[in-house]
Amino acid sequence: MSFQFAYFYGAEAEQYSFYRIPKTLFSDKRFKGVSMEAKVLYGLMLDRMGLSVRNGWQDDDGRVYIYFTLEDAIETLSCGKDKALKLFKELDTPHGIGLIQRRKQGQGKPARVYVMNFTLPPEADPEPSPEAPPQTSENQKSALPRPAETQTSDYQKSTLPETSDIQTSENPKSTTRQTRSQDVGKTDCNKTDMNNTYRNDTESSISPQPSAPPEKMRTDAMEAYRTLIHENIDYDVLLHDCPCEMEIIDGYVEQMVEVCVSGRETIRVNQEDMPAELVRGRLLKLNREHILYVMDALRRNTSLIGNVKAYTLSALYNAPVTIGQYYASLVSHDMAHEQGGAFT
Repeated sequence: MSFQFAYFYGAEAEQYSFYRIPKTLFSDKRFKGVSMEAKVLYGLMLDRMGLSVRNGWQDDDGRVYIYFTLEDAIETLSCGKDKALKLFKELDTPHGIGLIQRRKQGQGKPARVYVMNFTLPPEADPEPSPEAPPQTSENQKSALPRPAETQTSDYQKSTLPETSDIQTSENPKSTTRQTRSQDVGKTDCNKTDMNNTYRNDTESSISPQPSAPPEKMRTDAMEAYRTLIHENIDYDVLLHDCPCEMEIIDGYVEQMVEVCVSGRETIRVNQEDMPAELVRGRLLKLNREHILYVMDALRRNTSLIGNVKAYTLSALYNAPVTIGQYYASLVSHDMAHEQGGAFT
């Protein structure tokens, strides 16, 4: 059964709400192993983050969490329980890629779901493999001089005891000793299972881990966010369509990157202190049409702007909300002028 749907006209599409799935989940080869259904589920959870920020759902460390139950996934994705469990497992930290972390609360309460930041630092270039040493033929090997420590006279050979008769340790071994060179300086190891012991890594997430210097971490984060924003706004297409606006577009990108890597809890937008996570999430939803809209709106503004940086940030932050109203007013304005010209 099919339905008769209507067309979109003008900026009508901007008046609806959409689920957004980050482009990097499809373009970065490190996410190729994640199924399409799991990416959609992650997009649903990412959208739920806005509600958590507004409700103040944060733990003692300030980390935002959501409530997204198995029943929510079954109802939203119209799938069975086994399928939903598989998708949660694919995204979860212990068994899957690690885009979410679920923390049980007990006492019949739903588990907290921490939606992890999907941005990853750029992959390092693989180190060149060392060249293999040149092969030596048998004739060349025979012509090479023997090392001094391995040259033994016939008299020394006759006076040296057999290897198997030399006592190499005080304690007897549970297996027969293998013949080895006398140049080896290490003592024999005890043939027990203790040699195969290893450290338990169950609490590795709690124990301190070595980290990169703060400057290196900030640089990697900036590069990751810059790449993500370029993908979101179709940066190459923008430059192709607006080659003279490259400096302005790069300025927008760098201002968004600066906000995304900021360590402050709040960002001042519209002369108010807004939660940094909320501002970051809004900026990461901007696309090519939003950037074109902001450039056009700022170009039409003729009033003197005191703080251009703050004004631009406010325009970028408000773009998803005001773009529909802006173009609707332009259409109304143009239509009024056309009708007025027809009557004169």
